Amino acid sequence: MRVVSGIQPTGQLHLGNYLGAIRQWVAMQEDADEALFFLADLHALTGSVAPAELTANTVAMAAVLLAAGIDPDRAILFNQARVPAHASLAWILGGTARIGWLNRMTQWKDKAGKNREGASVGLFTYPVLQAADVLVYGATHVPVGDDQRQHLELARDVAAKFNLDFDAALFTLPEPYVSPAAPRVMSLRDGQAKMSKSDPSDLSRINLSDPDELIVQKLRKARTDADPLPGDPALLDARPEARNLVTVYAALAGIGVADVLAEHEGQGFGQFKPRLADLTVSVLGPIRDRTAALMADRDAVIAVLERGAERARAIAAPTLAAAERAVGLLV
Repeated sequence: MRVVSGIQPTGQLHLGNYLGAIRQWVAMQEDADEALFFLADLHALTGSVAPAELTANTVAMAAVLLAAGIDPDRAILFNQARVPAHASLAWILGGTARIGWLNRMTQWKDKAGKNREGASVGLFTYPVLQAADVLVYGATHVPVGDDQRQHLELARDVAAKFNLDFDAALFTLPEPYVSPAAPRVMSLRDGQAKMSKSDPSDLSRINLSDPDELIVQKLRKARTDADPLPGDPALLDARPEARNLVTVYAALAGIGVADVLAEHEGQGFGQFKPRLADLTVSVLGPIRDRTAALMADRDAVIAVLERGAERARAIAAPTLAAAERAVGLLV
């Protein structure tokens, strides 16, 4: 099994990113025959760009991944722009992908909104780059959340059409990798909205850089209800804020929701929140501190990215060359 996944270097990472993606990557590097994880800096160009900020964010997020447990001796960690095969293959696959396919992409509709004429071409075509990201490495499995399933299906469609059009059994059709351990973490202010960096309220999320006292404060102020915790998980279905906090506790502790309720049944949130805060600090505090230590030697983090990119380039090169030959570019 070869796993490939990327994350945009948007700057601040939060608890939802950690539980929903990063911690799953750490587990995957142990389970996969080969795991490639990258900072998707090319994808960041689909919106407005502050060059110095993009550079800083890429290095900072690499440090977070290393601090969270990505081991460059077990996994290949790099930033996308250091491997030109991503962009080269994306251009080739642009001749295979159909405009109708891209027009149906939900994220394109959501992000472009009513001003589609004013949106960047990159925002429209970035699912093709996403396809190249995984196809260039012959990925067998790609971790996906609900919001990316459609893009993985597009990658499979592009791969199948290319193989058929050019009579080349070149691209592997990647399968989705959905970890049952990956929770959907919701806003601390609204249990029906996903935790997000774009939420204007910083109280809605726990950032991986937050100091211990701020984590405690945010959880203390997290929206809840007045009822005690039940013993039956089904009774949380109509209580989104309560369900969210219990889900976070279960994920951080590595136990099931039913186990959390068995331990805390009958407690109010005045009792439960401090325990959740202690657990959250115990997990995120060391990651925050390791990140700071890594950023004290920024050049060492960049060196990790370059070593990973060198390994990634070697894996990608044969696939790109085969695609170029298939379409007649190599003479």
